[in-house]
Amino acid sequence: MKWLRISTALTGIAACSFMLAQVAPHAREAGAIFAAQDDPAALSELKLDAVLRHNDRLVQDNIEAALAADDADLADSFVALARDRNIALPDDLLSRVSDAVKAESSTSHFAKRFATGLVTGSADDVASLSGTVAGDLFVIGDVRDVVREGKHLAMGEDTDRLVLGLAAAGLVVTAATYVSVGGAAPVRAGLTLVKDARKVGRLGEGLAAWAGRSAREVVDTPMLQNAVASSSVLRPGQTVSAFKAAFRAEKAGALVRLGKDVARVAEKTGTRGAMDSLRIAEGPKDVARAARLAEAQGSKTRAIMKLLGRGALLLVGGMFDLALWLFGAALTLFGLLSSIKATTERLTQAWCDRKRARRLRRAQIAAEAALANSAVTA
Repeated sequence: MKWLRISTALTGIAACSFMLAQVAPHAREAGAIFAAQDDPAALSELKLDAVLRHNDRLVQDNIEAALAADDADLADSFVALARDRNIALPDDLLSRVSDAVKAESSTSHFAKRFATGLVTGSADDVASLSGTVAGDLFVIGDVRDVVREGKHLAMGEDTDRLVLGLAAAGLVVTAATYVSVGGAAPVRAGLTLVKDARKVGRLGEGLAAWAGRSAREVVDTPMLQNAVASSSVLRPGQTVSAFKAAFRAEKAGALVRLGKDVARVAEKTGTRGAMDSLRIAEGPKDVARAARLAEAQGSKTRAIMKLLGRGALLLVGGMFDLALWLFGAALTLFGLLSSIKATTERLTQAWCDRKRARRLRRAQIAAEAALANSAVTA
């Protein structure tokens, strides 16, 4: 019975050791992810390890898809990611990406997209953004948006208050840009990107809701309605003053901070990278995280956001699974330590029992010898 108890404890050690060996790598990965949840760069690296570990062709397939969608910038981002992670790519694929990037950067293409951005106020690449920002710097774009949405508001029609608020904030920042001789230009570009993302439906639902609330604080609706109703080309000075009075510049701080973060993303990843971050962001904190990710990962950022989505910015989904791995590892470790403790106690008890038995036998032998000697003497 004694040796059965010892065998059971040893079996427990073996079983728990085997289970811990299986659980430990997952638990270690889960612990690292939890520790990096406030660091987008470190978090994205850990998640990329897990994603790329199970699919060797994932990067190559995404490059092919990006080229098919005429998105040379995204394809080039995946090439940068492959280079950073020592993932081999076919030479012909690298040549196609290089040719696509050169074609997208050509003078004729840039001029065409610049004109499109200037006229329509919509941007989806560097060239069109340059045109859009140029229009907004000369207040053409913002005035166009303010007048259009202001008229909708005055007439009781459907109004995009977010575009209206962003245009109003843009006018405030444009004035600051002139005063600072271009110092606020990055913020101006960031606000333009947010406005363009809204127009083309690339603004995340949560971020759009937050920006909409912030935009409402920038515009004094009754005063804007009166300004639109009383505007006249014959009284330009009075009209401009009326529009200016309808905008609360002191309330534009939150939108300006958002524009600044978007500009930081665009600086490192380009216009489309900034658009990607706005699409997956659910609030201004997500955009701030995207800026930190872009500053750390540079040209690889678009590829990372394509593979991981919002998971590149913060710990979303799978938290129960991660916690389960950690709990399983802790439980298995507890079982192992308990088995070691039980084995040690039972082996010690067996050794003590054996030593006691030997001592009793020696005492019994001595007693029998003494009794025999007494009998002989008698």
